[in-house]
Parts: sequence; structure tokens; C-alpha cells
Amino acid sequence: MKQLKLKDIPCNERPREKMIIYGVESLGNSELLAILLGSGSKKENVLQLSSRVLKEFGGLNNVFSASSKELTEIQGIGIAKASQLIALSELCKRYRSYKSKEKIKITEPKDIVENFMEEMRVYSKEILKLLVLNTKKEIVTARNISMGTNNSALIHPREVFNLAIKNSGDSIILIHNHPSGDPKPSKNDINVTIRLKECGKLLGIDLIDHIIIGDRKFTSMKEKGFI
Repeated sequence: MKQLKLKDIPCNERPREKMIIYGVESLGNSELLAILLGSGSKKENVLQLSSRVLKEFGGLNNVFSASSKELTEIQGIGIAKASQLIALSELCKRYRSYKSKEKIKITEPKDIVENFMEEMRVYSKEILKLLVLNTKKEIVTARNISMGTNNSALIHPREVFNLAIKNSGDSIILIHNHPSGDPKPSKNDINVTIRLKECGKLLGIDLIDHIIIGDRKFTSMKEKGFI
């Protein structure tokens, strides 16, 4: 069976041309992915390849959270295409999160969520991020300090407060994600938060909040009355 090449598709139905004529909003996920991939393989055109990639990964979120090894295991995706997707994923995270040197002031949980939700919600394992704040409640550093399994993060007071002390922090905020998408705190989450709050009191570094990130949902341990 002869392969249908992209040039055989009507011009106004090709992803790039369709975007120019009708706007980017007119494109589906497979068409947007096709533009990023640029070309297909000997066996399928780029639209067929992008549709298959989405199907095999089960959606766009899984594509952009995949490793280089996972991507290159897909037929038609080599190291060049995998690198493009990984680079774009990282750029998106940096765009929506604190990566540059501008000062972000934290006054309420939504300030944290607006800056870190998109980064944290796509991780397939629990990641603990520490925000160190100055006396003006501005972020002076933000760093991932622990990686757990798919349902538990490893947290030790030493790692948490060591970074805060090195950066002359006045207070700290913890953020971690629940890969299940449900931000409800576990008993371990609550116990660890209380323990870190007490450790902070001894060191003069206040734990302001512990935010749990789910799939476009979050829980503030402070708002729930745990700290």
C-alpha cells in the first residue's frame, strides 16, 4: 500500500499551513505535535506518526513527561525528535515556574500554585520542592530536594533546613505533588509537615505552608489547619 505523503494532503489541511490560515487554535494535539516533529518516517507521514505517538503514550501530558529512552523506544522517534520534545517540555516548565532571577512575592497559596502547578502536576513520581523566602516573603531560591517513588516522597529535616540556612532564609514553603492527581494529604504528609514546623521553630525559620499539587487541584496544609 502506497504511503500517503504530507504533500499529497490538500494544502489548507496540512498542519503548518492550516495554522497560518486559520490560527493555531484550529489545530488538534496531533497536528501541533506534527509541527514539532517536522517529519515522519519511511512508513508513515508526520501526521500519522504524531497520532500514533499520542495513542501509545495515552495523551499529550505523558508525551511531555517521558524520558529520552521512553521516547526513542517509539518507532519513528529518534534522538533528534526526542530531544526536541524534551527541550520544549522544559521550556514550558520554565515559562510557568520560577527559574529566572525575578523576585516572586508569596502572599497566599494561589501565588505558589500559579508559578508551580504546571511544572509539578506532570511528574510521574513524587517530587519535593523547597522555596526559601527572605523577610519580604520573596523567593530567593527554589529547588527540588527529594524524589520519591510513585506514591511517597522522602523528606528529611536536614536537607530542608540546610538549604534555607545557606541562603539566609527567613522562612520556607514546601511543595510536593501527588502523581495520582488527588491532592488530599496523607497521614505521612501531615506528620512530616508538623515535624518540620517544629524543627523550624528551633532554628528560627518558619514553615509558612506545605502545598500538595494534584491534577489542576491543590491543598494548602496551612488553610487546612495542619500548621
